[in-house]
Amino acid sequence: MNPIRSALRPSIASYQASIHPPTLASTSVLGRRPLTTPTNPSRAKVQEGDPHVREDPGEALEGELIAERMPSGEEMFGFKMNEVVAKTGTDMKVPGRPIYLDMQATTPMDPRVLDKMLPFWTEQYGNPHSRTHAYGWEAENAVDEARQHLADLVGANPKDMVFTSGATESNNMIIKGIAKFHQSKRKHIITTQTEHKCVLDSCRYLSTIGFDITYLPVQPNGLISLEQLRNALRPDTSLVSIMTVNNEIGVIQPMKEISETLKTWAQETKNQKPYFHTDAAQAIGKIPIDVEEMGIDAMSISGHKIYGPKGIGAAYVRRRPRVRLEPLIHGGGQERGLRSGTVPAPLVVGLGEAARLAKREMSLDHARIKSLSDRLVQGINSQVEHVIRNGDPNGYPGCVNLSFAYVEGESLLMALKDIALSSGSACTSASLEPSYVLRALGAADDMAHSSLRFGIGRFTTEAEVDLVVQRIVAVVSRLREMSPLWEMVQEGIDINKIEWSQS
Repeated sequence: MNPIRSALRPSIASYQASIHPPTLASTSVLGRRPLTTPTNPSRAKVQEGDPHVREDPGEALEGELIAERMPSGEEMFGFKMNEVVAKTGTDMKVPGRPIYLDMQATTPMDPRVLDKMLPFWTEQYGNPHSRTHAYGWEAENAVDEARQHLADLVGANPKDMVFTSGATESNNMIIKGIAKFHQSKRKHIITTQTEHKCVLDSCRYLSTIGFDITYLPVQPNGLISLEQLRNALRPDTSLVSIMTVNNEIGVIQPMKEISETLKTWAQETKNQKPYFHTDAAQAIGKIPIDVEEMGIDAMSISGHKIYGPKGIGAAYVRRRPRVRLEPLIHGGGQERGLRSGTVPAPLVVGLGEAARLAKREMSLDHARIKSLSDRLVQGINSQVEHVIRNGDPNGYPGCVNLSFAYVEGESLLMALKDIALSSGSACTSASLEPSYVLRALGAADDMAHSSLRFGIGRFTTEAEVDLVVQRIVAVVSRLREMSPLWEMVQEGIDINKIEWSQS
């Protein structure tokens, strides 16, 4: 057992006792899978004599409370405990965290990932680039193992994987790096209007220094037109960057067909094939990815989207045939000289373990998430009318984007504070502007404003989905009752034909 953990355990117990008197225990609404239950049996011991701790809280009946009471406003490790409506036979108020359905923004770390990482924070803390002693060797071996797991997940050679801080850095490194390396002969880049902001902003930056950017439109279902892509290709096109799974609407682009289009164009026109890059942050671990089969030259990966740690990601950069790019960060020449800096071994280990688990459990996760997604959509549609699903319904089921007509979007979000949802990308949700992704689909501003993104993941439960359906139905119905537009629709008036006067 980790000696540091053993030494810290009494201090942690003392601290917990100070903030939670013995007569009061933490409250948890069951039916929600516990995320912090240790997975190693040797670490799952329960102190005898503590009536408030169960060996496996997950075995309790759905809707049962582990403890009976908790003082209002109690804080736990800095997190304010909010009031959440829980279904326990009858509606009642119980303290608890909001239900989390924002998996596209980030995912909770899988406890198995944390277990794998912990020794590299406290015991095996060597620098993986130190080649003269055992501490460095064991860290280097762990990094190599993680690199292999990540490569296996996407069908790549482990030597093609470059560790970065996340998908944003990877996107910047690949897009800017390829563009600048080839700028003397090719200064044209193709992307889409629905890319992540870091891709769009990277392209916008390049446009200010002389590059020509083509932003492909998308069809109403969110998919690009292969014909439009082909027509946009030019002899000076150096890069095509298209996201695999969209982070707002879950649409899955036809990656293999896109790659074949680039190859066919190059063969027919006798031009050099542009590099094909994809932002796969929302795709890896969720749908099968094979960079060889799909003809992908470069790819961006993020750890915290696949139940791994934040602050770590990777860039797949093909070596054969070689993708040439200019690095953003220079230094000691680590990661093939493409991303210098000490590789953070604990984070890399976590990313590797998350990738290993994702590969092993992908089909199981996908089937379960598909079932929960269908339960959510059918539950809402069966009780609420005038609901539009944005994007291709055959996209990734864990990302469900719905617009509720005749409901003011800000009021909708404000009324759902007991559910962690988003109205778009986490990077842009603070803006009051409607989602640029939904507008690219052709959605009207009012429908884009009233959209919600539901992110379902590995740890989401049926009980949570049912509660969310219940809350959505109640809130939308209440807001519509207060809307004069809804009253007009109920009376059969076509509001689209009304000529509104301005006073």
